[in-house]
Amino acid sequence: MRRIIFNQKGGVGKSSITANLAAVSAKSGKKTLLIDLDIQGNSSHYLGFDINEKIENSVADLFDQSGSWFSVSTPIKQFPHQSAFENLYIIPSSTRLAALEPELERRYKIYKLREALDELEEEFDSIYIDTPPNLNFYSKAGLIAADKLLIPFDCDSFSHRALMTLMDNLAELRHDHNPKLMLEGVVVNMFNAQAKFPSKIIENVRELGLPLLEPYLTHSIKMKESHFHQLPLIHYAPQHKLTKQFEMLFDALETIPEKTS
Repeated sequence: MRRIIFNQKGGVGKSSITANLAAVSAKSGKKTLLIDLDIQGNSSHYLGFDINEKIENSVADLFDQSGSWFSVSTPIKQFPHQSAFENLYIIPSSTRLAALEPELERRYKIYKLREALDELEEEFDSIYIDTPPNLNFYSKAGLIAADKLLIPFDCDSFSHRALMTLMDNLAELRHDHNPKLMLEGVVVNMFNAQAKFPSKIIENVRELGLPLLEPYLTHSIKMKESHFHQLPLIHYAPQHKLTKQFEMLFDALETIPEKTS
């Protein structure tokens, strides 16, 4: 299973959702891999990796392998790093990603990640892909490599408009590169049940015909605390309401039938 979490709008909690779902997956006993394609490296930092320090076999190194007859490439299975948490591995981000992007586009390495995951899929039960908040080379490579898609959404009017643009872009990418990519649903994040406006925006999304996943993830300071301590919620505050929501969301995802949408 290769699940990508993507939205072209920033600030929707993409990395928090990716890392926490991956942590719940690992805690449930699944050997889980997180791939961090975002140059900000938030998921990497969350799991204890500082991308400002030199990290061998980062995601930049994975993309940058030439595959030349005259060079020796690092085996793909050497790229996942064991995190501090049982069953949870990561291919961390890198500060090299921005500078490397034009060269990768020129060399048309857009399928490199999919080829790598074809090998790694044998080693892992679940693979989660975190992405940059724009439709660039790396997010496209992730969408081409994945088979399931989650869209995080934070209940404001800008998110609603961005969501419509995103769906148009995803339709084109599916048609051209990955017709098997399945939209599992929209993850409502930082939800405030006491306010009327979020519920109105959610209803507008529902009218678009997009699957809205439950439970909605509520806003909590515990998330920021868990970032600071570099402990996903399942480890930092296992009994907290938001942690339980992540567990319920994970369980709900496990029941979605395998089919394209």
